[in-house]
Amino acid sequence: MMMGLQDTARFAKRAVRALRGQDLWQSAQTSCETVWLGNAGARWCVCPGNLSASSIVYSFGVGEDISFDLALMQRFGLRVHAFDPTPRSIEWLQTQTAPPEFVFHAYGIADFDGNCTFLPPENPAHVSHRIVARESSRQAIEVPVRRLGTIMKMLRHEHIDLLKMDIEGAEYDVLADMLAQGVQVKQLLVEFHHRWPHIGVEKTKQATRALNGAGYRIFSVSPTGEEYGFLMLHVS
Repeated sequence: MMMGLQDTARFAKRAVRALRGQDLWQSAQTSCETVWLGNAGARWCVCPGNLSASSIVYSFGVGEDISFDLALMQRFGLRVHAFDPTPRSIEWLQTQTAPPEFVFHAYGIADFDGNCTFLPPENPAHVSHRIVARESSRQAIEVPVRRLGTIMKMLRHEHIDLLKMDIEGAEYDVLADMLAQGVQVKQLLVEFHHRWPHIGVEKTKQATRALNGAGYRIFSVSPTGEEYGFLMLHVS
């Protein structure tokens, strides 16, 4: 992918943060054909070689942009199971005309089954809520969440071909639970939130080591250093 001016600026900022110990300078661990899909603010890098119309895709964190999901459906003719319990996201989706292959589920993912407290952003113009602690004068909400293994049983899936997670800092506990359950995911796309001071880079280092130990290898890191792509490879 050729970097534009905005990506170059993000790359430079990431380099400065890495020198200060506030970010990671992680490179790819394996190579594959790649393609970027989605709008500039919601794009992800995927390996298209193992995706087809029969692929099982989970997309956690819809927000107010499903351009990535739509691009996947258009390119591969597949179905996307999308998940987001945020009321504003649910309301926004009700105003959209999505194809029938876009299957929406109004609950989120966590490392437990039940209800969980979501903290809203301080700015009401923003959509993303968080499980992790944040400063906000706005009232928290309770939303339903499920473990990944529970969701797969509910949807009668034995494996996942592509899983995308943009879940505002909850990814660390979810990934640990995914590995503990032995869930098979062929391609994993994750936005890590180590830029937040109360999380920090060590959490992403630990998550990457755990994924490596389970047979995952990084094929892509975005210019911001936050979106990672992993492929499940056979452990030698």
